Amino acid sequence: MNEPNRTQWQIRCAFNGFCKRTLKNEAINAHGEIKRRQIQEVSFSDLTPQEENQLYTYDTYFEHDEAEKSFCVAGKEITAKLLAEALHSLPDDKREAVLLYYFFEMNDAEIAKLRDVPRSTIQYRRTSSFELLKRYLEERAYDCT
Repeated sequence: MNEPNRTQWQIRCAFNGFCKRTLKNEAINAHGEIKRRQIQEVSFSDLTPQEENQLYTYDTYFEHDEAEKSFCVAGKEITAKLLAEALHSLPDDKREAVLLYYFFEMNDAEIAKLRDVPRSTIQYRRTSSFELLKRYLEERAYDCT
């Protein structure tokens, strides 16, 4: 059972051969797996309309919910419709500054560059819009009960 002493060169050659066999076998396994998957896969363009319809679903959680969603802030009930009306009541330039800043996550400098106006103008439009929105909501929102 005693193996004769191998030289470093022989040990390296044996390890090299082992590594090459391992890599070759893994490559064969990978190619086989790819072929098995290709046999089972179907392109979207090859699907019939009936098969396409089976690939998605519609969420119907709030489909039959008739009540308008609202929330209470500072003793006032704010609905989505009221908030949309308040935004719509703003002048176009102020509404655009608010929407780009809060919903499109642009900063004042980016909005100023887009509209070709000074940054301070955008900041003024955005901040002065709050007072207009506040007044609009205070006048039209109902008290929370």
